[in-house]
Amino acid sequence: MSAGKILVVDDDPQIRRVMRATLVSHSYEVIEARTGEDALELFPREMPSLVLLDMNMPGMDGLETCRAIRGGSDIPVIILSVRNTEKDKVAALDAGADDYVTKPFGIEELLARIRAALRRSPSGGEGSPHGYSGGDLEIDFDTRKVRAHGKEVRLTPKEFDMLRYLIGHRGRPVTHRELLQAVWGPDYGDEPEYLRVFINQLRKKIEINPAKPKYILTEPWVGYLFAG
Repeated sequence: MSAGKILVVDDDPQIRRVMRATLVSHSYEVIEARTGEDALELFPREMPSLVLLDMNMPGMDGLETCRAIRGGSDIPVIILSVRNTEKDKVAALDAGADDYVTKPFGIEELLARIRAALRRSPSGGEGSPHGYSGGDLEIDFDTRKVRAHGKEVRLTPKEFDMLRYLIGHRGRPVTHRELLQAVWGPDYGDEPEYLRVFINQLRKKIEINPAKPKYILTEPWVGYLFAG
């Protein structure tokens, strides 16, 4: 049984061969694309479970390709890059990536990141909220519907899981590490830049004034708090 279908997008044929051999040996089905343009042509036909996307490619680069994918799909996208600066990571996350892996990487690390990206937080569970209504924000966690300021808002899976966790613990600060591990998985905890990007995106979608939020508050040096 396939563990999922992965679209590998990289202009280096040797990297694609290694990735294919590794992923197939771990029960993943693999589709390959050499360019961002090829990936976008394949995407609607193949409907992969996850995209591994090289950041630096001729023509349409990884960021452009990620934005195009994110414009019509919420499937996980992991950016692969030789660059390791926070600026590059933030740019990738801003473009819609779920994760960022620096080359060269260990295979076990990459497989762990793939499993984390494919993982979906459970819809409910003991103590998990089923809904929220307060002010101009209404959320049905069972149907994953969000309305803010009278309009339906589309959240990515990561944004939704983050908001659900914060609301489930509203009134108390949630640390960076706790939030990262709740949303991305137990192998995370030292990626505060991920939270900054996703919290900013959430605020743009649910706050009247993202610069002066009333729902998602920053607790300096600690984490975030849902105050609704």
